[in-house]
Amino acid sequence: MGTSGEKVFDAIIEREGKFTFVAIPFSPAEAWGAKPRYHVTGTINDFPVRGTLGVLGQDYFLRLGAAWMRDSATEIGASVRVRLGLEGPQEENLAPDIVQALTENAHAKEFFDSLPTFYRKNYIRWIESAKRQETRARRVAEMLALLNESKREK
Repeated sequence: MGTSGEKVFDAIIEREGKFTFVAIPFSPAEAWGAKPRYHVTGTINDFPVRGTLGVLGQDYFLRLGAAWMRDSATEIGASVRVRLGLEGPQEENLAPDIVQALTENAHAKEFFDSLPTFYRKNYIRWIESAKRQETRARRVAEMLALLNESKREK
């Protein structure tokens, strides 16, 4: 599937041990495609939130830090409205040459998809800043080589 489409659901702010979180009531793999990690952004009761989904067995959750809880004035046990989508550049937003290069190289694609938004954006900006097609093609090839070496940045 692999879309960055927003998911909206109701949840309860829960706490287990020292962790505060909202449970994710859907399969991120079915909603957004299989990825090593799901970096998400959105809102909880219209208050901005972002993070990486955690997983325990088959269950996904979004951990909420103490600062977020304080700033949002949300209490444990509160019923909330959650809106989440994938963060950063997603495949449907990338140029066709980059998509093709990543599609043809499974390891590079998997590593790229697992990177935090900052690193994905840096790779894309670097490629998009090329003025000549030859430079762009060389940068795409260099990006693939770096991703294959599991390097986050140039």
